[in-house]
Amino acid sequence: MPATEDPSPRHLAAGKPADQDQLILKRRLRLIRPLLPTPCGHLVDFGCGNGAQSLLLAEYCARVTGVDINPDFLAAFARGIAAGGLGERIAGVPLAGGQIPLADATADVVTSFTVLEHVPDEQAALAEMYRVLKPGGRLIISVPNRWWIFETHGCDLPLLPWNRVPLVSWWPKVWHDRWARARIYRLREIKELVGGAGFHIEAGFRMTAPMDMIGNPFLRRLVRATLFRSDRAAFPVQATENFVFATRK
Repeated sequence: MPATEDPSPRHLAAGKPADQDQLILKRRLRLIRPLLPTPCGHLVDFGCGNGAQSLLLAEYCARVTGVDINPDFLAAFARGIAAGGLGERIAGVPLAGGQIPLADATADVVTSFTVLEHVPDEQAALAEMYRVLKPGGRLIISVPNRWWIFETHGCDLPLLPWNRVPLVSWWPKVWHDRWARARIYRLREIKELVGGAGFHIEAGFRMTAPMDMIGNPFLRRLVRATLFRSDRAAFPVQATENFVFATRK
């Protein structure tokens, strides 16, 4: 039989974590804080990067384990943990052969923010998140929103060195995945993917673009005070990320 063509973007690239001072971290936290259990025991942050988001979540959970494949990101996370004196209840650990180095059913919550679009196998990653969650445990995951006007991870278009060309994210999937550096999803697509991994879908919503990429401080403040003020997007074109809140059956 002929080999099945890999449907992933040809230029699938590693992600870049947000810096500690970026609005995106606070905006995500405000959106997901009401979804955390009370009390929140053990939270696993899949694809934690430099741990900037994980450290904010740690205020609301008894224990946090961040998991990532990049040793430099994990080293930055370790420095943040040490600076905060949080070593007794927060740790960053490497993903080992695609597996989270934790026993089955050990997490009360699994989070993952704009990571799934980069992994080699989406189903395998979701299966690992499912495995480490306790029955009834909560999954909170975000992925890039197809209807945002820019491809947030950039693309490798010929003759165009500027990689954030408007509306590439709106192209048909076959064109988008020919040039883009990561996958991209409609809200219904990520809900179907998560549901297909065995989770029960509780809710789906979109996060308004934080506009962290605008370099001019005045313009950045202006757009955040007007069209991009609310954390939850009213319209798909305002959103950079689609969120799914689900539970393990």
